[in-house]
Amino acid sequence: MKTVKRTTLFFLLLTTSVFILHAQTNTTNTNNNFFDLSGSPQWVRDLRRWEIVAFGTIPFAMFTATFGMDMYRWNNANGMDFSDNGRKYAPWPLKSAGAWQMESHEMEQTLIIAAGLCVTVAFTDLVITLIKRSNARKRAEALPHNATTIKRRPLYEEEQQALEKNVVEYKDGAAGDLEFPPLPAPSP
Repeated sequence: MKTVKRTTLFFLLLTTSVFILHAQTNTTNTNNNFFDLSGSPQWVRDLRRWEIVAFGTIPFAMFTATFGMDMYRWNNANGMDFSDNGRKYAPWPLKSAGAWQMESHEMEQTLIIAAGLCVTVAFTDLVITLIKRSNARKRAEALPHNATTIKRRPLYEEEQQALEKNVVEYKDGAAGDLEFPPLPAPSP
């Protein structure tokens, strides 16, 4: 018991000493965006996107894998019986009181299936992104050598932003809701 108290005290002293230290600041760097990948190669940006998609799908993949494993267990246990005793293996929304929990090897299988789903979704997203990029490159290469590329953008960006907010600045400076002019009468 003394060793537990000593190690706890040691870790508390170690962590509180960190709070006393002053943070180092870099005043020469004004860019606070830590994940700015604009200067990095394309494969690094693709890898970062793959990572974000893979880790972002973990909750959905885990829910899907757990539901699938419960359905599999329920079918193997009693052929999906809907009685109170038969629903002990049912998936989450259908479980009855006193439901059987998954065993450790079933939990491991569920985690492996969820990880496989995450990787599959991330690779599918990567393939779709690469195909889109390849098609855009082929369209750009198919243009004549001195072709002019026209990019459409609003003439007055301030008015466009005001329209997006559904608020228009009137000539006198007052702001109000967006009003449309009345429709003209149909001609006979």
